[in-house]
Amino acid sequence: MSKYPTICVIPDTQVKADVPLDHLEALGNYLVEKQPDYVVQIGDWYDMPSLSSYDEKKAGFETRDYKADIDAGNEAMRILEAPIAAYNKGKRGKNRYEPKKIMTLGNHDNRINRFREDAINARFRNVVTQKDFELDGWQVVPFLKIIRVCGIHMSHYFYAQQSGRPLGGNAQYKLTKLKFSYCMGHVQEMGIASETLNNGNTIRGLMAGSFYQHKEEYRGEQNSAEWQGIHLLHECRNGNYDHSEISMGFLRRRYL
Repeated sequence: MSKYPTICVIPDTQVKADVPLDHLEALGNYLVEKQPDYVVQIGDWYDMPSLSSYDEKKAGFETRDYKADIDAGNEAMRILEAPIAAYNKGKRGKNRYEPKKIMTLGNHDNRINRFREDAINARFRNVVTQKDFELDGWQVVPFLKIIRVCGIHMSHYFYAQQSGRPLGGNAQYKLTKLKFSYCMGHVQEMGIASETLNNGNTIRGLMAGSFYQHKEEYRGEQNSAEWQGIHLLHECRNGNYDHSEISMGFLRRRYL
């Protein structure tokens, strides 16, 4: 691990059946080349549309398949990790690439827990479980819990203390309210903010955007405002870092 590590941030992927996934292969190849110390997926890896309360009254909802949702997310993880496994084959010790991998679960991943908590679904609690997520080697952070990495507070989103709802506003507004460096997903538009404190320290905010190719029906016209790509946070120390954004288009052109 470097003294001042590099972190790769992967925004919401919202994987489900029958959506394109070659961008994840491209990302796996990119990770092998750049070898960041940390890989942080900021939540909503699994979309879980079969458990969406938002869609349950829509036509065709009854045809959605829990197992298909799980299988899609697990297959996507295999696609992401395959280039790393291929690179490591036959290597030992320091010659292997083994980043610290962290996933902060999002509200779509958490649809499983919401389903289980509903008393009407009690008979399914041993069938519908997050144990179906195949995330070996990942540190999984529960939904809305915060993990600090190099002084950066990371969670799928942050919420207002009084209302309990997601903290609104742009990246700078969130930074002003939170008063610490943060990285979050949930909002598919990208936002970047920074502020120098009275003590001379710099804090930074990152709304990471999205990392999927398909269009989400619930987003409507907002689909056009989404930013799709990943982020590298370089020389991270005490919540400060240098930032590079890498678009999905670049990854697919260069790493497939």
